[in-house]
Amino acid sequence: MNSPFPTSSLTKACDNDVSSDLCLANAQLVLEDQVFTGAVTIEQGVICDITEGDHVPTGALDCAGDLVIPGLVELHTDNVERHIEPRPEVDWPHLPALIAHDAELASTGITTVFDAMRVGSIHSGKGRYIDYARKLADELLAARAKGYFKISHFLHLRAEICSETLLEELAAFGSSDRVGIVSLMDHTPGQRQFRDLTALKTYVAKKRGMNDAEFAEHVETLLGLQKRLGAKHEVGAVKEARRLGAVLASHDDTTADHVGTSAVNGVGFAEFPTTVEAAAACRVHGIAVMMGAPNLIRGGSHSGNVAAEALAKADLLDIVSSDYVPSALLLSAFRLADTWNDLPRAIATVTINPASAVRLHDRGALKTGLRGDVLRVRKIGETPLLRGVWSQGNKVG
Repeated sequence: MNSPFPTSSLTKACDNDVSSDLCLANAQLVLEDQVFTGAVTIEQGVICDITEGDHVPTGALDCAGDLVIPGLVELHTDNVERHIEPRPEVDWPHLPALIAHDAELASTGITTVFDAMRVGSIHSGKGRYIDYARKLADELLAARAKGYFKISHFLHLRAEICSETLLEELAAFGSSDRVGIVSLMDHTPGQRQFRDLTALKTYVAKKRGMNDAEFAEHVETLLGLQKRLGAKHEVGAVKEARRLGAVLASHDDTTADHVGTSAVNGVGFAEFPTTVEAAAACRVHGIAVMMGAPNLIRGGSHSGNVAAEALAKADLLDIVSSDYVPSALLLSAFRLADTWNDLPRAIATVTINPASAVRLHDRGALKTGLRGDVLRVRKIGETPLLRGVWSQGNKVG
């Protein structure tokens, strides 16, 4: 399957400058199917050599037995929204917010990110959402083109089915906007993520400060939007994803029927299925399963849905996303390594598996010819200590 992005977008170093030569030696290299002591050499931003042994060449960095793994690939993070709106109704200046967001991700080992932005607005009531994605995307892409970022950025458009303006907002994006993912978000109360209205009420009341009457009105608004526009928005969003050349993702599939619909729509991966039934159905349809790192680390979902650890133990977990805690991504991989007793398999859930899911075939593994996105990690008990981050061979963390 071809990449959704032009070749130039994969190779052009717009996020940072291509580095001079770098060699990380005397390291435990985590490849896709093995771990061995060796060295990895990066020239002009690309891995050019991998050798076995503990020899440290002149000019190389002696990693003293630390792990060296690929840079992390993040497909779904709400972090950029947290920076531009640090509190409800607080609009933070966008350029410094984007730069801080980029730096935070680099500091946690994420070297490729798909920045999630909501498309689909509601312009009335306490639960209103104002359209912002087009403007923010313009600012993000301009900052990237000027070399302000440390890591590689793509767009993830979260297509909110229960909204008033979804299709108009999607239509504002084009093939040059680096849209890599369009995910189908259906937050209709009483199903999927919020089958339990109590959990929904807790979430929105805290975020939006709703009283009981306002919450009831919000629920009725969403139910009405789903009834009036839900089917039209879903069909339209699938068409827009194809137009943009983006990978289509589902969100919060709960039943086998949900997954069946996702398969018909051409979904490539499922974000946060809420039940074992849905995750198992994804396996049947060849849809990759993504779960949240906070769920894995906390031991369960904050919404009361299926635990990521349960899916991991059932061999139903392929990809992990940091979701709302960037630093959780690296930690989650090492938690999975303990669960599976398989470090390469665990590291794959945050590197090669997400890269493959979005058809980025130039990164995600320690392999000659791929991007020089690498991390140096030392384990402190059960905790990974990040000791170095390189994006295209540039030290960024």
